[in-house]
Amino acid sequence: MDDRTRVRRTKDNIILYTPEDFAGMHKAGKLAAEILDAMAPLIFPGQTTGELDRVITRMVEDAGAVSATIGYKGYQHASCISVNHVVCHGIPGSKTLKDGDILNIDVTVIVDGWYGDTSRMYVAGKLSRKAERLIEVTHDSLMKGIAAVRPGNTFGDIGHAIQSFVEPHRMSVVRDFCGHGLGRVFHAPPNVLHYGRPGTGPVLEEGMFFTIEPMVNLGRPETKILSDDWTAVTRDKSLSAQFEHSIGVTADGCEIFTLSPAGKFHPTWG
Repeated sequence: MDDRTRVRRTKDNIILYTPEDFAGMHKAGKLAAEILDAMAPLIFPGQTTGELDRVITRMVEDAGAVSATIGYKGYQHASCISVNHVVCHGIPGSKTLKDGDILNIDVTVIVDGWYGDTSRMYVAGKLSRKAERLIEVTHDSLMKGIAAVRPGNTFGDIGHAIQSFVEPHRMSVVRDFCGHGLGRVFHAPPNVLHYGRPGTGPVLEEGMFFTIEPMVNLGRPETKILSDDWTAVTRDKSLSAQFEHSIGVTADGCEIFTLSPAGKFHPTWG
């Protein structure tokens, strides 16, 4: 029998994993987080995003893991690196970082068939006050969303926790991209929106695995895709930030699979 026929699913087609599956996700998430920890000292004015990606590629290979993004829909890099007004899916290359640039690095690895997906913000050189405030609000909005995760709550509760925290700071939540289910697959139901109304959407159940990854703009929420068919930028060229964790729903809350082993999840930590 195909393993997929034995997988438990909710009425919304969301996979429910077993308690034993949490160990595999912790292992994959730990490697992804360790790779991002190693990036912190490599980010400085004059560095290229292509060199950062080369280091990430080598670290994935040295760990005996597989990059989930190399070859995904034709993509050829082990990371997405999104600088300043790039919202997500920035392609690493010859771009040189300048003093004060902020950037998100997003990495997904496959370890023993399990997917570890996480992203966080960094700064090259001196962090401006407005960028610092954006990063702080974005990080805290992720943690507000995670705090809403427990059985019986809904995905709308997660989105509302994020949106209701961000918007009073006169910032906006991107609508065009969302979190997603994962586990032994890269992307699966549900779509995890970072805005919404309490009590709406599928009900959270123990065993669900998914990402929460709010993208927050200093300006308006609208985005556009560049001619490379990957890079998403803010339409008004305002700064954008993002943080992402992979989590699993437990009996009384959730576990974060992608915690930073070195405590460097935020660019002002460590």
